Amino acid sequence: MTSLSITVNIADRPYRLKIDASEEETVRNAVKSINEKIKAYASTYAYKDKQDLLAMVALQFSTYAVNYEATAKANDDQIIGKLTDLDTILTDCLNKA
Repeated sequence: MTSLSITVNIADRPYRLKIDASEEETVRNAVKSINEKIKAYASTYAYKDKQDLLAMVALQFSTYAVNYEATAKANDDQIIGKLTDLDTILTDCLNKA
């Protein structure tokens, strides 16, 4: 994997990162999303400084991640249950044959 040094701007502050080249597009899209959310919050809510906006964005993304993980776990549990049922059916069929 090729390592790449990039600089991204989040809330008008530059951050130097070292990432895999394959992750560059994902990182830049994430930065773009963060900055768009900051801009949306800035136009909607009163704030003292950009730290307040960053905290609100972090809370929004964290809430999304927690909900996504819960949904993924529920889906995994459902799939495991169905695979277990299928395994039982196949095992019964093979034992009868």
